[in-house]
Amino acid sequence: MPTVTALAADLAAGRTTSLQLTEAALARAQDPAGEGARVFTRLDADRARAAAQASDTLRAAGIVRSPLEGLPISVKDLFDVAGQVTTAGSAVLKGAAPAARNAPVIDRLIAAGAVIVGRTNMTEFAFSGLGLNPHYGTPKNPWDRTTGRIPGGSSSGAAVSVSDGMAVLGIGSDTGGSVRIPSALCGLTGFKPTQRRVPNDGVLPLSTSLDSLGPLAASVRCCALVDAVLAGSPAPSGAERPLRHARLAVPQTVVLDGMDATVAATFERALQRLADAGAHVIRVDIPEFAELPALHARGTLAAAEAWAWHRALLSERGDGYDPRVASRIRGAQAMGAADYIDLLHARRRWIARMEARIAAFDALVMPTVPVVAPPIAELQASDDAYTAANGLILRNPTLINFLDGCALSLPCHARGQAPVGLMLAGPAMADARILALGEAVEAALAD
Repeated sequence: MPTVTALAADLAAGRTTSLQLTEAALARAQDPAGEGARVFTRLDADRARAAAQASDTLRAAGIVRSPLEGLPISVKDLFDVAGQVTTAGSAVLKGAAPAARNAPVIDRLIAAGAVIVGRTNMTEFAFSGLGLNPHYGTPKNPWDRTTGRIPGGSSSGAAVSVSDGMAVLGIGSDTGGSVRIPSALCGLTGFKPTQRRVPNDGVLPLSTSLDSLGPLAASVRCCALVDAVLAGSPAPSGAERPLRHARLAVPQTVVLDGMDATVAATFERALQRLADAGAHVIRVDIPEFAELPALHARGTLAAAEAWAWHRALLSERGDGYDPRVASRIRGAQAMGAADYIDLLHARRRWIARMEARIAAFDALVMPTVPVVAPPIAELQASDDAYTAANGLILRNPTLINFLDGCALSLPCHARGQAPVGLMLAGPAMADARILALGEAVEAALAD
């Protein structure tokens, strides 16, 4: 899978052009034998070609706006793009008014020279970690496509656009793992930044308390370069944080429960590789992780904030929703204002205790998802199977959203095996440390 750095070098050396890269991405997206029809809710072929030609013209004049210059990318169908309807993977918003202006992150990507090839499919309104969508279809995971396994969600199309070469990278959102889950299940690298670093304006919300915007890509370095553009920050230096003597905490509370045999064996092999590279791998109890069910006894932030946004639309157009999404949103009706405020206060106290507990470590390390991708058909056929899988798959990533932290998911499986993600996480504003350490972890796992 080509990286941003490798393709930027090819463009600089004249070995390829932005138009050639874009035409190749569009050809894959439009291949009737591929997943493109389920990956994109809208493909902007003409606009992408025009942007690619403009990029090539600027490059010929010696102007390269960023490392993303001329690279085809995809954006999740919840970002406002001027003149386009933001449907968020739904049918009920197809007739909504087009966006009047771009979301700030879209403006930043365009200013960086990225070529947006289209809007990617997603779980309706981003409210599931599985990636199923009854309106636009569900793109199949690149692994075991014959069986047809979930891509993960909610940024399902974003992941498959990258895995199948329809984009060099995808831009997604992450409220409870929606960048990291599809990255883990599809064998990609994904990064959830600290929420406050990247503006959420012009992005259809699921949870204003938890929504974060980040990339799905081929490497940690790719994610770091994109993250800098999204955050409006200088490009990262590229210096790794040495893995030798790094203190890596492996929680023993909650996050290892329910692991299947493949994930358990793959995760243990990855930990051994990190130890062999000189890291101090320390298994620790984190009792705060076990507190979340009690904290959420009256409801979750995501459900409450989703209900606030959707309640009128559900009343008017509820029959047009995915029933599984609608039922989860409606479940928040019983959560009162006092319950919501209590949860906000409890979260602040929980974050303070968590930050104190992990202060002595460079990062937390855990499986991103405790199971390999299940078959699509099994989850479509059974509400019980859907609910159980959704809860299990969201469980670990959601901990870091509630922490207001940052996290990478890196592939840690051997080539040819079922994709498994290793999550490297830290508290709020530890993004630079996690990304730098992630490059060293990535190198150790590749050896």
